[in-house]
Amino acid sequence: MKKYTLILFLIFGADYLFAQKVDNRLQKKIESLVKDLHGDIGVYVKNLHTGKVAAVNADSIFPTASMVKVTILIGIQDKIEKGQLEYHQQLEYKDSLLYAGEDILGSFKSGEKIGLHKVLMLMLTTSDNTASLWLQSLAGTGTRINEILDSLGMVYTRINSRTPGREANRLQYGWGQTTPREMGTLMEKIYRGEVISKKASEKMVRLLGRNYNDEQAIAEIPPAVFVASKNGCVNASRSEILLVMAPNGPYIFSVQTKNLQDQSWDNSNEAWVLTRKLSALCWNYFEPRSRWKPAL
Repeated sequence: MKKYTLILFLIFGADYLFAQKVDNRLQKKIESLVKDLHGDIGVYVKNLHTGKVAAVNADSIFPTASMVKVTILIGIQDKIEKGQLEYHQQLEYKDSLLYAGEDILGSFKSGEKIGLHKVLMLMLTTSDNTASLWLQSLAGTGTRINEILDSLGMVYTRINSRTPGREANRLQYGWGQTTPREMGTLMEKIYRGEVISKKASEKMVRLLGRNYNDEQAIAEIPPAVFVASKNGCVNASRSEILLVMAPNGPYIFSVQTKNLQDQSWDNSNEAWVLTRKLSALCWNYFEPRSRWKPAL
């Protein structure tokens, strides 16, 4: 199945990419903004109303970091759709599930109960890693999630961690890997109701609209505008995927970085500053008459 999908991509993928309409004005603005970053960056922006795109290194592979949790969410929704899990079912936490860090779930005592829906909230809202790895296992592990991604036409987007056969990829990219275009396409498919089912896709959009980590790309969007999103960051990589329900039409903003020289963790980090500038650029480009002016 994987080989078949790759062959199809190699045969038809290039034609598809060239067939996408390019927003040349936005393209030039993005290229100008990203050219001086001390590291590697990929950007993919798509206006879902016009279908026009702007892209820089959009088909290069980057680490997902916590953006991988979008794919874990898909795996859980697949189980719920099949009746193998229930959204409100009670789960029992065990000490063996602990992933050391500052996670909320990790503070639970062994034997405590928590609803699946709350574990999902912790994974997506606070990016709780203990919750995420538990859900990855419940979804059928990375092996099953990668099968779903393959069926959705994702060639490069994969879970690597705790997934047999993905050890070399994990060493290179960490927990997961993707491209700006594929992560943007995945979010678009969810928006259009094409992942698992229309009902499951709608639920995923709602869940992705509760991101606690809102100080970078999301900060440049008016607070009254709905945004479905997920961040991902490790020392040398800072990335985000956004679905912005803008008044003039929804758009996708996908930005990914790697090999960053600046590995600081405050908001002055070079990649985060650039992310905010890119997000503000897109908002002001698509909504030129908006009274909201982002404060960078």
